[in-house]
Amino acid sequence: MLENMEDSQKIHFYNPTLGKLNFNRVIEEIFNYMKEKPHKFYDIVVGCDSSCGENLSFPAVIVILRVGEGGRFFLKKIRYPASQKKRFSNWHQRILQEVLLSCELALSLREAIQKKIKKAKTSLHYQFRYIHADIGEGGPTKDMIREIVSLIKSNGFEPKIKPESFAASVVADRYA
Repeated sequence: MLENMEDSQKIHFYNPTLGKLNFNRVIEEIFNYMKEKPHKFYDIVVGCDSSCGENLSFPAVIVILRVGEGGRFFLKKIRYPASQKKRFSNWHQRILQEVLLSCELALSLREAIQKKIKKAKTSLHYQFRYIHADIGEGGPTKDMIREIVSLIKSNGFEPKIKPESFAASVVADRYA
């Protein structure tokens, strides 16, 4: 669903201040946000949650934090047709899909941001190493921790789980 995100102008993200943005505009906004205060340090994270109602969706979120000064987020609600609902009726499948979508988004985003910074020939202080997963030591997801951690690590990122996974368990959850 997120394939060729950089080339697609159809994939819209939402930001509470800016409204709908395509992927390229999200990259531009992240870059401009970092350029506003280039001496600051930035942390970029990705996370995803899923709805459990009639309309199946996976809100994937990009969060950029200006460390010590707050941040911004961009959200893409990935919807699946009703015919796919049965595919995700099992919570295990939904959690896996959340993480797969997060990894796919993070890989595309990391590449696009690196290209943008290189093209601008500028130096910005940021890290983009975490993917937040909506799982934790308590509840039914505790048995999935090893699997999810391995999946995230195999995509070149470090996992954060509850209670540290705010991008997935707070921001994306709000829009699930």
